[in-house]
Order: sequence, then C-alpha cells, then structure tokens
Amino acid sequence: MNLKISGHHLDVTPALRDYVTSKLDRVLRHFDQVIETAVLLTVDNHREKEKRQKAEINLHLKGKDIFVETCDEDMYAAIDLLIDKLDRQVLRYKDKLQGYAHHAIKHQGDAMSPTLNEQPAV
Repeated sequence: MNLKISGHHLDVTPALRDYVTSKLDRVLRHFDQVIETAVLLTVDNHREKEKRQKAEINLHLKGKDIFVETCDEDMYAAIDLLIDKLDRQVLRYKDKLQGYAHHAIKHQGDAMSPTLNEQPAV
C-alpha cells in the first residue's frame, strides 16, 4: 500500500503522521486490498475567531475509490471522525463485494437435503 500524507497550511509533524498511520491500521485490518491512500490535512483560517481543521482521505481499493472528508475544531478529532466514516464505508463495500446473497454451491446442496426430523414422502 502506498501512503501519502500531506498538509495544506499545516506542517505534518511526525506525531501527526504516526497518529494517522495507527488509525489507518484499523481500516486495513478489515480490508487488506488497499492499493493507494492519500490523506490531506488542511487548516482554514477564513474566520478569525475559529480555525477549522479539515481532514480528507482518498482510498484506492481494488475495484473502487472511496473519498471521505470531515471538519472539526481539533485536528485529532477530525482524524478520528474521518477514520470512523472510512471504516463504515470500507465495511459496506466489503459486504457488497462478498455478496452474501450468493451462497457457495457446496452449501446449496445442504439446504435441499431433508433434515433428520423430516420423513421423505412415500
């Protein structure tokens, strides 16, 4: 997996980089077919009273791209929200990819065979 962490109006410190990579491990635990990850951390200073911290991630999976963005007053809180949203989307994609509606052929034969309590029709 290629991981790119960049900052816009923000210096990406080693502590911030380690925090993002440790949180991304949670997503990789659920789905290991990640090709490339691009994380963008941004600080908007448009309003003088409050600074808005924004975190974006673009996750390139096998067969799909997932984009998530969140905003908060604290960068670490924005990263936590970002990973929560990303984890939900990755799990949803994984469930859709596995397709539980289509069971394996070896299990379809078990469903058709009579159980022990049922007597075959004579």
